[in-house]
Amino acid sequence: MGDVGVGLLVLLEMVFPPIPSEVVLPFAGYLSQAGDLSLPWLCVWSTVGAWLGSLVYYGIGRAVGMARAVRLLAATRLVSRSDLERGAAWFERHGGGAVFVGRLIPGVRSVISLPAGAARMNLLSFSAFTLLGSGIWNTVLISLGAALGTQHERLHQYLGYVDYVVYTAVAVAVAVLVVRRVREHRREATSASGPASQ
Repeated sequence: MGDVGVGLLVLLEMVFPPIPSEVVLPFAGYLSQAGDLSLPWLCVWSTVGAWLGSLVYYGIGRAVGMARAVRLLAATRLVSRSDLERGAAWFERHGGGAVFVGRLIPGVRSVISLPAGAARMNLLSFSAFTLLGSGIWNTVLISLGAALGTQHERLHQYLGYVDYVVYTAVAVAVAVLVVRRVREHRREATSASGPASQ
């Protein structure tokens, strides 16, 4: 789906954080130098996708409040409770500017929308901070890939290995997610059994 497809992947990353934009966007930037994608439109669509995806958690936070939203999302196992709580703490410490800075920090980038919505942050301000922060993050990643793409002729002989790199990065991201979930589950089980045994 070209540039729009990259925007859709970024949208999904905002809702399902295990999808790694750190892999998708540099590779898209690389392909832009091969003539398959447009560099300016990649930046535009990826930023629009990030904004649209962020509205999902913003809307959930605004509709049900922080405590219920954390319970709801943690139960789905799409996002870890620790990431949600870290995003909430980040927002409480830094206020509205946390939305901008949070877009530049992996692990916070996707979930910072939730406390913003729960705090009923002004939607226009939220959107402005989100578009600015996401635009910077996406443009940097895409530009890094595009810089690599200028070496297209030299790298062409190694292109067959790019699939393996992408698959490995996705496998590592999934493995990290599984390990974090197992550790979190053990921590919850330990804390739940601790008071009972006393």
